[in-house]
Amino acid sequence: MSFEILSFEALVHAVSGAMGSVTAMTVFFPLDTARLRLQVDEKRRASSTPAILAEIIKEEGLLAPYRGWFPVICSLCCSNFVYFYCFHSLKASWLKGRQSAPRTDLLVGIVAGVINVLVTAPLWVVNTRLKLQGSKFHNTDIQPTNYRGIWDALGQISRDEGVWALWSGTFPSLLLVLNPAIQFVIYEGLKRQLRNGVTRELAAFEVFMIGAVAKAVATTVTYPLQTIQSVLRFGQFNKSTSKSTLMSGLMTIRCLLVNRVRKFGMLGLFKGLEAKLLQTVLTAALMFLLYEKIASCTFRVMGLSSHHKHSR
Repeated sequence: MSFEILSFEALVHAVSGAMGSVTAMTVFFPLDTARLRLQVDEKRRASSTPAILAEIIKEEGLLAPYRGWFPVICSLCCSNFVYFYCFHSLKASWLKGRQSAPRTDLLVGIVAGVINVLVTAPLWVVNTRLKLQGSKFHNTDIQPTNYRGIWDALGQISRDEGVWALWSGTFPSLLLVLNPAIQFVIYEGLKRQLRNGVTRELAAFEVFMIGAVAKAVATTVTYPLQTIQSVLRFGQFNKSTSKSTLMSGLMTIRCLLVNRVRKFGMLGLFKGLEAKLLQTVLTAALMFLLYEKIASCTFRVMGLSSHHKHSR
């Protein structure tokens, strides 16, 4: 068990996943900016990705779609390193050379996701705050913040709101471990189908397409929870009633979901889905493509056998 967890192979997968995700997110970052604004700024009229990006650029400048890029990239790099490392090390320990199955991928994906959420949650809370800082909101109830960077934001949130505020949105995040778990189940399953029992390296187009399909399904299924997660991380949802202070995490999620449906109808739960699908599907597809190529090249350079490259 300890050998598998500390293996060089798991480290290669972790570094490859982190590098792939950082590159892909940088390319499609403006789409994530559009998605977050649509989720948090409820009174914004623009409802399509091109419209909201044009609005942001007009109101805030040409570089506004890349506001908060550095903290997002830091968070994403750490998050994907932890997830890929846990996923592949736990999977190797579990299988011990046996053939993988969808049930195994799902279970390992959930465990890796829980570990990732608990370790990196403070980074994502800070990332959400910094990404929205300085934005021109159409919702006048939103209070401006003044963070000078990642460390300053961590300090201010801990001091003003309490240490546990750094884990805001953790409960929906724990539920959302189903997102990468579903994604990996579909991705690994499609990969096995394409190989059809033959040990071979998939073509770039094949990897790109199965990565896109896997992420599209996972994102659509879990999107309402992702919206609530963004609202909680931003830290400016209404806490004024005495009832809300006594709510458990599950009741808070239910309350926010119900309020959103009352305001915008059922489609309000999927506000920003177009931008999210466009961003996350393209990002995931490019990330998986880069991840597979980086890992494959690394194993080839290190002179490891094809078993290491195709046992994933």
